[in-house]
Amino acid sequence: MTDYTFPADLVQAQSAWYAAYRQLAAEESPARTTVLRRRLQRLSVEIATHPYWADIPGHAPAARMALKEMAWEGHRP
Repeated sequence: MTDYTFPADLVQAQSAWYAAYRQLAAEESPARTTVLRRRLQRLSVEIATHPYWADIPGHAPAARMALKEMAWEGHRP
């Protein structure tokens, strides 16, 4: 696997995505689930459109997986 150096704001957004996803999975209040779903959508757009991806043409899919794995490791219970 190639090593990637991700910008801090991108790592934070992916970590926040996992945190919101976990909150959504545990939430029972319909009003709160709507808020969390909207947060997930905003974070998904922020992650997908981050300028970092333009700097690594051809390697973006592998880099996206590396980012997800790194963020997942940081949020395991």
